[in-house]
Amino acid sequence: MNTETPMPCVGVGTTCWAIGDGWIPPYSTGDDPALRSHESLCLLNTGERAAYVQLHLFFADREPAGPYLVTVPARRVRHVTLNNLTEPEPVPTATDFSALITSSAPIIAQHTRLDSRQPANALLSTIAFPVRG
Repeated sequence: MNTETPMPCVGVGTTCWAIGDGWIPPYSTGDDPALRSHESLCLLNTGERAAYVQLHLFFADREPAGPYLVTVPARRVRHVTLNNLTEPEPVPTATDFSALITSSAPIIAQHTRLDSRQPANALLSTIAFPVRG
């Protein structure tokens, strides 16, 4: 393989993604941080420039929260655990929400939930919905 040739599919994805189902379980059964109930995003940037990402959360009974700001360097991946976001406010647990992800450069967005409220953990992962402008 010639390492001088650019990778195919550089800059794949889109600049706007939606997640319909967000919900962080309110507790976990174990103490291991890796198995704590959480929601996360996997953001893939195959492009040649950094992607500046904004996340807005929408709720049934209140105004949206955000923007939460994340940078994904060029040709990198970034995993973001929503439980760890605190600015502009912590993401609430046991609360239904949806998310809108906007980016300055095309990215791929995947959404994952780990529900470890029972000893038999449940893991859900799905590609976010790509919004075409």
